[in-house]
Amino acid sequence: MNQIPHILVVEDEIKVAGFIKKGLEKQGFTVDVATDGLEGQQFFDERTFNLIILDVNLPFMDGVELASYIRTKNTQVPILMLTALDTTADKLAGFEAGVDDYLVKPFDFMELVARLKALLKRSTKTLEPTNILRLSDLELDLDQKLARRGGQEIELTAKEYALLEYLMRNRGRVVSKVDIAERVWDINFDTGTNFIEVYINYLRKKIDKDTSNKLIHTVVGMGYTMKEK
Repeated sequence: MNQIPHILVVEDEIKVAGFIKKGLEKQGFTVDVATDGLEGQQFFDERTFNLIILDVNLPFMDGVELASYIRTKNTQVPILMLTALDTTADKLAGFEAGVDDYLVKPFDFMELVARLKALLKRSTKTLEPTNILRLSDLELDLDQKLARRGGQEIELTAKEYALLEYLMRNRGRVVSKVDIAERVWDINFDTGTNFIEVYINYLRKKIDKDTSNKLIHTVVGMGYTMKEK
């Protein structure tokens, strides 16, 4: 693989998570760690991963629930589940949720690496790129720098694309004009200007035109958010 694989580890045992992260980074992987199911869900929503490692017993949202959630958003990314519960029922629950492989704790680290490499090798042969942000029927292809809604390509300028990418990476959150000015334009926001409103309107005309399912919303006095109604 040409790119460095980016792996999400969702594990609430801090020592185990640190051990996996340190070992995988030595093997050449990039690793993010979440210590509960909701944090894992947030990481998954905000970033793109080549593979996900889930513990079964997690606070707030267990591994099976998180695997099910991931599969509603992405049917392709490989998921390996770590579990201390070596029972057929537990494995079936995981496989039904979309897990690709299981490893029972305690495990040999090099076996974990071998399983990961096998999953990654299989996925790079059979899967389409997953470097895409999605909200409803809107897609943002981060590799090709393209936006599509309902399968139709949308022509965007470089700044319109950058603004849309920032809004989509923060979908569900309210972002202020100050945030947008700093993150998209790399400047301090001047309250005497309206260029952000202008660009938001440009995007609305291109993204939300001729549809009742508006995705770009103004939160009066606070900023903007991208979400379904």
